[in-house]
Amino acid sequence: MGLGEAITEGTGHDPFRDSSFARIKAVKSFHELLTTPFANGVNALCWPRVLPGDFGEVVELLGPGEGITMLDDAGLLALPVGAAGRVAISILLEDQRLLREHGREPVLNCIHGYPRDEEPGPVRTDVFSFHADSAPVEADTWLCTYHGLPSEGLRNEEARRRVDIPETRAELLRLFGGEDDDAFLEYLNEHCYDLHYVPLAHARPFSFGIGNLWRIAVDWPGSPVPPCIHRAPGTVSGDPPRLLLIS
Repeated sequence: MGLGEAITEGTGHDPFRDSSFARIKAVKSFHELLTTPFANGVNALCWPRVLPGDFGEVVELLGPGEGITMLDDAGLLALPVGAAGRVAISILLEDQRLLREHGREPVLNCIHGYPRDEEPGPVRTDVFSFHADSAPVEADTWLCTYHGLPSEGLRNEEARRRVDIPETRAELLRLFGGEDDDAFLEYLNEHCYDLHYVPLAHARPFSFGIGNLWRIAVDWPGSPVPPCIHRAPGTVSGDPPRLLLIS
C-alpha cells in the first residue's frame, strides 16, 4: 500500500457515524470513561458532549498571545465574562476537578501556535505529526478541545511507523552511524522517532470534535492494546486559538 502524506488537515471523519471505527468506544459519563478498560483492540474512549456556554468569549478575554499559555483557576475566575462565559468557565473548572480527584494532573492551555521542527530531518517529531504518547508505566492521555480546531486521530490499521519505511530507516541509520541493532533501537526511542506515523494512502483520519472528553491509550510496557495515534490540527494564520485540556 502507498503512503498518504497529503491527508487534508482539519477534515477528520466523525467516528461515531461510521461502524468501521471499531477501536473507538463512546461512553455516557465521566465515571464510565474513567473505569472502562482498554481491551479487545479498543484504544480510544470518548464521552461525546454538546457543551453549553460561550468558550469563545473566554478565549477573547484572554487576549492576544503567542505560543502556549497555561491557564489557572484563579485567572479564569477573574475574567469579566457574561453569563454564557461564566457557564463555560464552570465547565472548564469542573472537568479539571474531576480529573484531579482521580489522580490526574490536567493542564488547560490556550494555544495560539505550536513550535514546529525547524530541521525535521527524516522524521518529523512535532505535534502536527501523527504520533503516539508513551510512558514507562501504565498511563493514559485525556484530551478535550473546547474552542478552536480539534485534534485528529488515525486508526492503527491505516498507519505505518515512519522508522519502518526502508528509505527513512536507512537515513536514520546513516545519521546514527552504526548498525541496525539494540543500540540503534535505543537511539530511535531516545529521539521519539519510533512514536511517529505516516498515514497510508487510503487512510481516513477522524476528528476528536469539540467538547468531547477523550481518554486514549498510551504506549507503555504491557499495554493490552496498541496506542492511539493522533495529532494536533494543522493551523494557519487567522485560525482561532485552541482551548485545550490535556492530562
